[in-house]
Amino acid sequence: MAKEQTIVTGMAGRYATALYELAKENDAIEDVAAALRAFGEMARQSDDLRRLIRSPVIPAEAQVKALEAILSRAGISGSAANFLKLVASKRRLFAIESMMRDFEKLRDAERGVTRAEVTVAHPLSAEYTADLQKTLRDVTGGKEVEVTTHVDPAIIGGIVVKLGSRMVDGSVRTKLNSIRTRMKEVG
Repeated sequence: MAKEQTIVTGMAGRYATALYELAKENDAIEDVAAALRAFGEMARQSDDLRRLIRSPVIPAEAQVKALEAILSRAGISGSAANFLKLVASKRRLFAIESMMRDFEKLRDAERGVTRAEVTVAHPLSAEYTADLQKTLRDVTGGKEVEVTTHVDPAIIGGIVVKLGSRMVDGSVRTKLNSIRTRMKEVG
């Protein structure tokens, strides 16, 4: 438990730790993780669901009732569904994103996985992604690295890598901005 407390903190961390321990006890960590990811994806795609999650004026009972219908239609049940309804009943649904993120941190720590967020101007080939993953694995001392790639044409070219608390920005946009700043200082 001491290891987990260093990974997640605060109210969201306490909820995530409780859910993680329950899922671990029931040998359902992967099922719960998949259900939380599905719920998170639904929230990203639905303005109405995001309003339900964030609104302080919707009573807890109404949030729970709406969640029951949403979760049932989405096929989300078990510990994950019970957890989401509990969070709603305790008026903590506004923090569900942090709770889900903390749950993933706990899961990653137990599996020895590090996450990397990579931003590129154009989609990466499978070969380049595999090479990048190998390089990041070497940087982390051999830990497994799960890479999430985002395509953002605004960076023009290059790559931005966020690995844990470290960030390397090798984007053309950043280099151009740096040159622009230096030219302003000279002129």
